[in-house]
Amino acid sequence: AGNYPALLVELKWNQNAMTAIEQIKEKKYPISVEAYTGEILLVGISYDKKSKVHQCMIEEIVKD
Repeated sequence: AGNYPALLVELKWNQNAMTAIEQIKEKKYPISVEAYTGEILLVGISYDKKSKVHQCMIEEIVKD
């Protein structure tokens, strides 16, 4: 274990990708993979239904 990153992904419609990342943190999803020894990445994806444009943000959880 630890060779591949754990990915926590949140998809939002008609909002921005940062909102998705913030929701992952607020709902404390990273706690579920805290024991994982590898890298933990938060992935926030947003999709605008009108413009068909998507955004993606990736943020690494820095462990103490």
